[in-house]
Amino acid sequence: MTIVASVDTLERSSVEVAPKPPPRRQPSYQVVLWNDDDHSYEYVMEMLLAIFGFPFHKGYQLAREVDQTGRVICTVTTREHAELKQEQIHAYGKDVRVQLCAGSMSATIEPVPE
Repeated sequence: MTIVASVDTLERSSVEVAPKPPPRRQPSYQVVLWNDDDHSYEYVMEMLLAIFGFPFHKGYQLAREVDQTGRVICTVTTREHAELKQEQIHAYGKDVRVQLCAGSMSATIEPVPE
């Protein structure tokens, strides 16, 4: 009597495979927009649309929150993407509707607490 085993069966039975560790997640960062008195709601809404793609109703909600609380989280993402969004906010320019406006709004990035 002859016993035939496929290569597949022999490889599976003779090789032990260590379980893979779960993939490591990159830490998350939040982009925080800070309130000031130099920018109008319209400016904030337009900026959020241009930079984040938020529709005007979402932009209004965030503009209202930053006005009432002093800060608002715009997005949570990777560090590199958060840095890009922060740079885009800083480069957006001044609010032409406000005569004393000197420049862009301020934004920071912060690690998301785990």
